[in-house]
Amino acid sequence: MARNGGKRDGAPGEPIDPPALRRGDWVRPAGQGRAEQAADLVATLVASAQSGARLGTKEELRARCGVSVGTFNETLRLLQARGLVTVRPGPGGGLFAAEQTPMVRLGHSVLALDGGAADVEQAVRIRNALDPLLIEDALWHASPADIQDMRTQVCQMQDAVDAGDPDAFVRANWRLHARIAEVSPNALLRSMYLGLLELVERRTVSVRADGRKPLDEHLRDRCRLHASLIDALDKRDRDEAMRLIAEHADRGASRTA
Repeated sequence: MARNGGKRDGAPGEPIDPPALRRGDWVRPAGQGRAEQAADLVATLVASAQSGARLGTKEELRARCGVSVGTFNETLRLLQARGLVTVRPGPGGGLFAAEQTPMVRLGHSVLALDGGAADVEQAVRIRNALDPLLIEDALWHASPADIQDMRTQVCQMQDAVDAGDPDAFVRANWRLHARIAEVSPNALLRSMYLGLLELVERRTVSVRADGRKPLDEHLRDRCRLHASLIDALDKRDRDEAMRLIAEHADRGASRTA
């Protein structure tokens, strides 16, 4: 594993990681590993390429990312797990932009779906529209035990960010919103909202970077926003809670990617 001071990254005998890219080429987010940085850089290339387009050889992309062979192997694993690239051996081979699954944008990330992108997009839009009603109910009806359960979900979101696991983050986020919905005494509102969450979760295969902003940075911002929202509920601060849920919607889903 890479350490400060230019120590080796990977097994003995592998090249030392070169210095970070020029600041104009790459800004390194705090706490983000070299493999994740490189994955975000390649994801940017994928976002600007047509499906099936050749991105380059493994060595060309490794050099462009400025990491060692061992680190780039981990980068490749991350990219393949997110369904962003395919690898073809032999002459003319290398890394290629994967055929894209249906996706719905979620702030500076995208949900990769197993189908029904339009349905999921509409479900997220309706869910966002219902959020203020549920926050209003939570301000009046959330007990200390409810607030503690919500904080537990925020902690799980933070743990997922620290572990670099965007899929776990989004699912913890959905559990938080479901927990807020459960506080509402309005049975019809609860049922509608939880049904929308179930539809989105059932169709989601994975969570990926959108190629415009590092996913790690985006998820940390979302985690802070949700932590502040629960603080506002705990203090019964209606103005702050409604401001934050409006900001949540502004940063949330837009059109299909």
